[in-house]
Amino acid sequence: MNEKNINLSIDIQGLKLKNPVIAASGTYGFGREYAEYVDLNDWGGISVKGLTLEERIGNPPPRTVETPSGMLNAIGLQNPGVHAFIQNELPFLRRFDTAVIANVAGNTAEEYATMARILDKADIDAIELNLSCPNVKKGCMAFGSTPEGIFQVVKDVRRETRKPLIVKLTPNVTDITEPAIAAQEAGADILSLINTLLGMVIDIHTRKPVLANNTGGLSGPAVRPVAVRMVYQVAQAVSIPVIGMGGITSGKDAIEFILAGASAVMVGTWNFADPACVKKITEEIKAYMIRYDISDLKELVGKVEIY
Repeated sequence: MNEKNINLSIDIQGLKLKNPVIAASGTYGFGREYAEYVDLNDWGGISVKGLTLEERIGNPPPRTVETPSGMLNAIGLQNPGVHAFIQNELPFLRRFDTAVIANVAGNTAEEYATMARILDKADIDAIELNLSCPNVKKGCMAFGSTPEGIFQVVKDVRRETRKPLIVKLTPNVTDITEPAIAAQEAGADILSLINTLLGMVIDIHTRKPVLANNTGGLSGPAVRPVAVRMVYQVAQAVSIPVIGMGGITSGKDAIEFILAGASAVMVGTWNFADPACVKKITEEIKAYMIRYDISDLKELVGKVEIY
């Protein structure tokens, strides 16, 4: 198999990616923060920092803490607001040959719908609904924790946009397939999972939580087996495509998610350890495909052989 014959491009319900590796929201800012370390053209897509209708300053510090094979964060969706993103950040991102995904969060279903209406007119490639952020005290976590809440928000947003609509699912539920099915029935085009797992770290000397928010979202390699299992379960339960994420550090990790049923993957926390990881991950995916004589990535999606 010649490298020139390898096709990494994929069209996921109208979201066109030249390769399946996307920078995950919350870890990549608006691209500027990484532009001096990596060529942003290497990414198949970039999901930007979570946006709210108005500017948000986020939680008080400390907001991050390292954990074994991962980290906890409780940033609290600090961002400049959707209008400032369109005016100040989107033109920069559009200099690069990569899909731009706007990740949005809100306190009410109406806020989600309003942002979708605004972003429908913007030069973005898809909207990702963050219905599952575990480090804010209201809003998206309440929506993302029940199938009924997810159905209502997705239905309201679907009326306001024709952009490909991604719904990001929380792992902090009893049965991950229930919110997945609800999102599909309400009109989602794509599902992305998993968001972070709710966690806590305590300083044994002060006897207080390390994070000022008390709890935060656990991400990094420690969560990967949980994420792979949930991606597999969701891919079996729905008929729409899935984007997998959670602890990806290599092409091997990415292939694992794809075999479980993901059409593409998102890389988050590992960008902090290796800002240039996208090049390595993409090359390792190619090498795997050459080794096993696979010309098109779609041939691998969901091909795990279960006992």
